[in-house]
Amino acid sequence: MIEAILDCSQVLGFEPCNPVSPSATATILYCWALMPVAAYLLGSVPFGLLLCRAIKGVDIRESGSKNIGATNAGRVCGKPFFFAAFALDFLKGLAPVLVGGWVLAEFGTDLPKAPMMILYGASAVAGHTFPLYLRFKGGKAVATSFGVLVGLAPAAAAIAFGVWLVFLLALRYMSFASMLGSIAAPVAYAGLHWDQLGETEHWSVLAFTAVVAALVVVRHRTNIKRLIAGTESRVTFTRKAD
Repeated sequence: MIEAILDCSQVLGFEPCNPVSPSATATILYCWALMPVAAYLLGSVPFGLLLCRAIKGVDIRESGSKNIGATNAGRVCGKPFFFAAFALDFLKGLAPVLVGGWVLAEFGTDLPKAPMMILYGASAVAGHTFPLYLRFKGGKAVATSFGVLVGLAPAAAAIAFGVWLVFLLALRYMSFASMLGSIAAPVAYAGLHWDQLGETEHWSVLAFTAVVAALVVVRHRTNIKRLIAGTESRVTFTRKAD
């Protein structure tokens, strides 16, 4: 498969991102334009909506919180749909980072790796939040952002996941746990890399995680209102009796 991708790139005229290569400009455009566009289009795929519509015949935009994400998919169609949608949304954040990192390494580019991988991850998050296929009305980007974070900073991602899980189990508010987990990501990254934050690789990742945390909180503004009013729905971990 890798050989096929390389053969395809050669047919299109792309060569390694090497400043001495006559095709360097075309390849840099490939790295800067085509990869982010592909990540955005992948991020735009509304897996929760598609799964519920294909299997249950339900449009989750018309039920529950009317969000296209995993939480509403699970709320409307059942827990298996939550796990399936979460996994797919997670992968569409992780895949562009991993594939983008491989492309940069394989083509021998001198482009800064961390900022470029952040660009690809941010494109996927933008796709989920503002999907082209749904007139730019998307989800809250929790699972997709988590996938990006795992690709960029797995240790900080593990801490953020731990915070999310603890508060989810303790309080059973998915929205509150998701916001706290997102906020924990830049805090954890800063703590883990405090002595290295002057380096481009590390401050760029910190800045990205901080922006994503702010985005997640803003996207949960209606949930925040319900939390304050005491009307926010709680997650149930036991199966309801028939």
